[in-house]
Amino acid sequence: MKPSPVRRAWGSSDLNEYVDFPHCGQVFEVKRTVHKLDGKLLRHEVVQGITSLSADKASASQRLKIIRGHWSIENRLHWIRDVTFDEDRSQVRKGAGAQVMASLRNLAISVLRLAGATNIAATLRHCCRSVRKTLRLIGL
Repeated sequence: MKPSPVRRAWGSSDLNEYVDFPHCGQVFEVKRTVHKLDGKLLRHEVVQGITSLSADKASASQRLKIIRGHWSIENRLHWIRDVTFDEDRSQVRKGAGAQVMASLRNLAISVLRLAGATNIAATLRHCCRSVRKTLRLIGL
């Protein structure tokens, strides 16, 4: 049986005066124990952070939710742009070309998500094989 993830969170505003960070509301630390799918221990992680939210506005459970939300964005957008679209190896560099290409990649991801795609890479492969279905996604 797979063990449940273990997370311990600690936060304090007592250290705010020692942190050279504007609008520091509190510092925090999250300790995680990560297991493989078979239940074997993979690693222990310790993450420190700073937030502008005070302790009454961000409890330990709220901070964990915010941190998980950050990784959701990382995994649902940035990883797809980095891996599926291989953005890091793009050679578009002149003028606003890189920004335009990033916008087009974001648009493609958004259209596919709105269409219900959960696996962007597989959906892109499917779109390459079916031009009619792809054009229907954008209303043509």
